[in-house]
Amino acid sequence: MSQNYQHVSYLWEDSKAASLSGNEVDLFIYRSNILGADLRITNYGGGNTSVKIKDKDPLTGQETEVMWIKGSGGDIGTLKKSGCAALYLDRLLSLENVYRGLEHEDEMVELFNHCIFDLASKAPSIDTPLHGFLPFKHIDHLHPDAAIAIAAAKDGKKITEELFGGQIGWVGWQRPGFDLGLQLRACLQEAAAKGIQLRGIMLGSHGLFTWADTSYDCYLNTLDVIEKCAEYIKQNEGKTRPVFGGPKIASLETDKRISQAKAIAPVLRGFCSSYVQMIGHFSDDERVLQFINSNDLDVLAPLGTSCPDHFLRTKISPLVLNLKPDQDLSDVEGIKAQIQPLFEAYRVMYAEYHATCARPNSPAMRDPNPVVILYPGVGMFTFAKDKQTARVAAEFYTNAINVMRGAEAISKYTSLPRQEAFDIEYWLLEEAKLQRMPKPKSMSGRVAFVTGSAGGIGKAIAKKMAQEGACVVINDVNAERMEEAKKEFTALFGKDSVSTVLADVTSQESIENAMGEACLAFGGVDVIVNNAGISISKGILEHTQQDWDRLFDILVKGQFLVSQAAVAIMRKQNLGGDIVNIVSKNAFVAGPNNAGYGSAKAAQAHMTRLLAAELGPDRIRVNTVNPDAVIADSNIWAGGWAEGRAKAYGIKVEELPAFYAKRTLLNQSILPEDIANACYAFVGGLLHKSTGNALNVDGGVAAGFLR
Repeated sequence: MSQNYQHVSYLWEDSKAASLSGNEVDLFIYRSNILGADLRITNYGGGNTSVKIKDKDPLTGQETEVMWIKGSGGDIGTLKKSGCAALYLDRLLSLENVYRGLEHEDEMVELFNHCIFDLASKAPSIDTPLHGFLPFKHIDHLHPDAAIAIAAAKDGKKITEELFGGQIGWVGWQRPGFDLGLQLRACLQEAAAKGIQLRGIMLGSHGLFTWADTSYDCYLNTLDVIEKCAEYIKQNEGKTRPVFGGPKIASLETDKRISQAKAIAPVLRGFCSSYVQMIGHFSDDERVLQFINSNDLDVLAPLGTSCPDHFLRTKISPLVLNLKPDQDLSDVEGIKAQIQPLFEAYRVMYAEYHATCARPNSPAMRDPNPVVILYPGVGMFTFAKDKQTARVAAEFYTNAINVMRGAEAISKYTSLPRQEAFDIEYWLLEEAKLQRMPKPKSMSGRVAFVTGSAGGIGKAIAKKMAQEGACVVINDVNAERMEEAKKEFTALFGKDSVSTVLADVTSQESIENAMGEACLAFGGVDVIVNNAGISISKGILEHTQQDWDRLFDILVKGQFLVSQAAVAIMRKQNLGGDIVNIVSKNAFVAGPNNAGYGSAKAAQAHMTRLLAAELGPDRIRVNTVNPDAVIADSNIWAGGWAEGRAKAYGIKVEELPAFYAKRTLLNQSILPEDIANACYAFVGGLLHKSTGNALNVDGGVAAGFLR
């Protein structure tokens, strides 16, 4: 067997495997991880792997056979022992004695729990009997693009037989479950009766099973089979007709594609969020562009996908936009009017699909909006409840494109029949899994753009919103500081929850670019916190015009430019939104040596009221948080502000924290987290009918009471 693969990645490291030698479970997990690292082999959450070992029964002390398998809802690429299920194999196989047939096979899933060996096991997946009824030590069940292309081809069974000389069996399409496990065993037995020793089984429209006696041999067998499928497709591609029938249109240049994507994403997000607020993802991968620009798009896109894993994450079919690639998107209302009928027609189609295919006990219809939206010449948008789900949907549809391409190269692509697709999407077991999912956090599905969020108050605000489920756009003028913040947020919340962009709030070009990046990363923006600022404390004669201009540029013009750019996006989405302005007690309290800063803060406070009055019809709430003396981890104390305030009050710099705390009614210091909590109070959902308000977070300064 060769290790020189062209279509899959050989990732096995002998030194790593040697360090696990003797522990079959660890080797199985290692194999799983490196298989899952190659998206051509299987997507996030797709496929399953297993190993059968001998272990001591804790009750009898006797040796017994145990099967370790990826647990329900897991991902082989990131699998750990804690994500596996371990079952007594003899008990699992004995369930055949109580199996009542295909119509009752869902009831078998609960019986898997009676087979649990390791009490720390994850819930066993629906694939458990498929592995159990195959008598091999190591088994891989994967969804490789190349294999599914053959499995989804019109004459896939014949191609499989000829390509592998009968060494790969064939089991026609059937929903995963207990009965499919019995069919796999029967396929193996039928081949053995003919004197054929199978090295794998192809599942029609679904995926591939391969196996071996060692983890390494199983890995090689899997790669070899996938490689052979991929090479066969490559040799046949373009022989009878161009890929996807050849190009119908040309893609825009990269910069123009990105520009169009930024402009249209909030509009699409608004339409897709009519049921539940969604987060977006954009891809202009070359494989995607080849498909959406092709002559075959109109024929293949409505067919939908074949593999159940693809289908579950991408819905029955994508929506294809009727926009020209280079269409002027500046007329937002005109664009909305052009594509609104497409969404309405999609929702009607989906409702009819549900009504036609639903069974008496089927769950109620879910969100009828599309998950995948194709913009010929530009790219693919996917929308889901969170960024990870949207990104994974894009990955799965890219795999579906690969499958269609491969199947069309060797035969004719076939998708799942609508009823079969419905039975997967509205499977009661899938519904039960959805019902077990934790309740969404209060800011799930929302995108927060906090200016100056690489440190201090801004970072605390962004962190609070990420903790509550929001996607956050970290932005700052300090690239090094921003990169550190990104590392911290990624470690805390994962890569899909955070995006970063340099942003200078005094530059309209910079702000519009930053907002565009937010649209590209997440589909739009919902929450704006105008936090970026500086502080200058000087007496009137020491205060320069340059000081004055800098304060008003960053605090007042910055708030204006950011709010202006955000409102344009929010109006595209038509989902409402929040703007929270971090102002100050100094907007209302006249203190010494504070003419420039206090005046700028007063302007910020009144702009809040003005925008609240203007944006109410758009359901955009505009509110103020007034901090005072936030000393910890705040940039406000840089640049001489601390010295200036100490001088104004006739004390030393080191005495400021105690001075500020003592002058409050609560006698407490104010922390960045306190400001973050105040912002969350406005945007977390409980005050969704409040606008034009101010919330003081100053420990109680009577002079700052609003009247």
